[in-house]
Amino acid sequence: MPRTPATPHAPRQSRDVQLLVALAGSLASSGCRLEDVYWENLLAAHINKLLQGRKNKAIETALEHLVEQNLNAYEILVEQSETLSESTQLTVDGVEYDVLLFSAPIVAWTRYQLPEGRLGKAVQQAIDKQLRTHIVAGDARLALVPQLVCFDQMPQSFQETWAWTRHLGMAAINAGPDSPLIKAAADSQGMLADARFIVGAIVVPKGGALFRWQSPEAGHAATREQCFANWSHDNAQTLATLFTGCNFEHLAPDAYYISNREADRHLRPLALKASVTWLQTVAAIPAGDLRAAVVGCGDGLVEEYRIGFSTRHNNDVIYGCIWPILSKDEAAAESTDGAQAEIPDDIAALIKELGINDTRRLPGLYPAEFCDDCGAPYFPSPLGEMMHPELPEEIDTNPVHFH
Repeated sequence: MPRTPATPHAPRQSRDVQLLVALAGSLASSGCRLEDVYWENLLAAHINKLLQGRKNKAIETALEHLVEQNLNAYEILVEQSETLSESTQLTVDGVEYDVLLFSAPIVAWTRYQLPEGRLGKAVQQAIDKQLRTHIVAGDARLALVPQLVCFDQMPQSFQETWAWTRHLGMAAINAGPDSPLIKAAADSQGMLADARFIVGAIVVPKGGALFRWQSPEAGHAATREQCFANWSHDNAQTLATLFTGCNFEHLAPDAYYISNREADRHLRPLALKASVTWLQTVAAIPAGDLRAAVVGCGDGLVEEYRIGFSTRHNNDVIYGCIWPILSKDEAAAESTDGAQAEIPDDIAALIKELGINDTRRLPGLYPAEFCDDCGAPYFPSPLGEMMHPELPEEIDTNPVHFH
């Protein structure tokens, strides 16, 4: 008699993963502040141990488990992992310091070519001076990465972020090399909207103020908003030549993860605006002759929206733009059965503002498909077919270089 095959078991979790899951779950279930502190301290000690041991995989595995089983615990583990990787404590010559990794995003869009991140010595010095004048507390020390970096060059894991925090923190105390090793930037030719980041570490004696608006001597004059306005004004003049041919906007310098998320959020409409502007200027297709199709893509949840552009007289996709989903909460809200997704409405409204009157929202969830040969994403046609975007051969798409 044939035997029924045994049900496969999920891979056994490591002890590190089990402990992370248990501690995050306990903190999520806590009913008072004192209990919160107890679990937070245990969770922080274990995360720090994993970061120091370069065991980022354990944190990622625990997050993958919790996002399916306990969303509140997932959010707690994410928050704690971000906090402990972007901030740390250092002791040098018996003195204790607090260290914060920060970034100051600059979001830019163009119909030509975005600049690379190389900075001359004079520009580096000007940026350092402006940060000390407008953003960083008077007694703080500062160390900067000596170039503008893009998303691909930034740390891609909690452990890498922790390493940058410590490396730059030691540099600010004059106890280590100037900056971490920076990966080569990916080819950005053809990218019309992106972010560039000023990244650095602020170091203060333990418990000291990090930012100018925290400093007691600043009084009520140095509000966060005024400090940012002054920084944005001065730094825009410093970087004007570098961003020739681009529209660019400064976002507020802040802790590493929150400022990066703000950059992502600001880039979404800019990328869409840059795409439509590029089609009208470089491809010489009036907005009134364009159509757009919008579809949600992902595996189970909406992970991104893809917008395909075609002309009024042809269903072939000539160009495309991706609108990423930035959080699990946003993905859940967009994917809930029976719920009216808000993001496609926002996308359609923005497309209409840009002069395109025919926008089609396709129902259902499509797989996020890519070309096997070149890796380019597929975009929806007005008929709902996912296609490789192909511009008409007569259009010259070579970017104009200003930099």
